Amino acid sequence: MNFENLLDFKVKEIETIISEYLLKEEGYQQTIFKAMNYSVLAGGKRIRPLLLLETYRMMVADKEEKNEALVAPFLTALELIHTYSLVHDDLPAMDNDEYRRGKLTTHAAFGHAMGILAGDGLLNYAFEVSSKVFDIIEEMPEKEQLTYYKRATKAMSTLANYAGIYGMVGGQVVDVEQSGNALDLPMLQFVYELKTGALLKAAMLIGGILAGATKEELDCLESVAKDVGMAFQIQDDILDVTSTQEVLGKPIKSDEKNEKSTYVSLCGIDFCHDEVKRLSNQAIEHLTKLNKDDKFVIQLIQYLINREK
Repeated sequence: MNFENLLDFKVKEIETIISEYLLKEEGYQQTIFKAMNYSVLAGGKRIRPLLLLETYRMMVADKEEKNEALVAPFLTALELIHTYSLVHDDLPAMDNDEYRRGKLTTHAAFGHAMGILAGDGLLNYAFEVSSKVFDIIEEMPEKEQLTYYKRATKAMSTLANYAGIYGMVGGQVVDVEQSGNALDLPMLQFVYELKTGALLKAAMLIGGILAGATKEELDCLESVAKDVGMAFQIQDDILDVTSTQEVLGKPIKSDEKNEKSTYVSLCGIDFCHDEVKRLSNQAIEHLTKLNKDDKFVIQLIQYLINREK
């Protein structure tokens, strides 16, 4: 099976897991359930949950202990958090986009107020879902429970930290505050590392934590994710000026419209192409230090960084 077919198979696997946590669209508040499900099912590459699952598989491959059931709540929660961030990012008060992934954005389909509430609901539901890991642990043999309780608690703390004010939200704050202002490169790198890179770090770290990775291994995974996150966002900047709305599934030149500094605007497109390549090679170099023979993860990183949409 070639990489494209294997990737498609694995994304469908992720979709199946996430579908188990979709909400029943019933009751007086059914509109919020419909808006939340609409947002989650709007498409996307499922990059973060895929990275989490494949990192777990890579790190646990040579161990006797394997329990992928622990991963499902976290990979779903991570995608819910990513989705909520997009729902709020598209709002009129933020980027004011009406299309994403070729479909109406949540606020465009359900109204501005429901767009806000859908984002709020997705964030809260993410932690409701992740907490279900403790129900899974309770069904394990008692002698194993303490180990997995510790891992699950650390994973949940990591998820909260990288999604919040010291992670994704913190990067978004600076991005919004500086809209219309010329950012220097260090500040732009700060925004990218938090706004985009934080959830990618969370994905790889949580996968490692649940697999029982050592501190040295987690440090290595964090370095990989940092490079991938930066290259991913620089590639996004490139696509915003070189691609089309039909290919991307969202408006192009939105950064220019919102007067945002980007790597392309600060450094030029040629430098950006070179930087994406450098960061890609650096990420793979960090990954090889783990001495894990996982060709798919390497191919996945190369795919994410060099994608065309």
